[in-house]
Amino acid sequence: MSTTYVVVTVLAAVMSGFSAGSIFFNAPWVVQPMIDYRVPRGWWTWLGIAKAAGAIGLLVGLAIPVIGALAAIGLILYFTGAVITVARARWYGHIAFPLIYLAPAAASLTLGLTS
Repeated sequence: MSTTYVVVTVLAAVMSGFSAGSIFFNAPWVVQPMIDYRVPRGWWTWLGIAKAAGAIGLLVGLAIPVIGALAAIGLILYFTGAVITVARARWYGHIAFPLIYLAPAAASLTLGLTS
């Protein structure tokens, strides 16, 4: 297990955990875009839980690699869905935001599989 893998994985976990917390605490910079993208309010808690589970899974994956790989895959799928949601809402200027969260999850998976 390389130092780079650990740092990138912890970064991905912290970012995903922050994103989950932003939903749970109704941060305006998250809530308003979700309204703009027409994400149903009933989904918000489940979306936050998915991100929190991914963050925890990445950290657990430092000890049990298969859990980390599955968590990274889940987060990659989640944030790919977020990119699609933003694109379907035609807020093309916001596509970078989910990509910022997707990148460390993808890097964690790649580094985990290659080390």
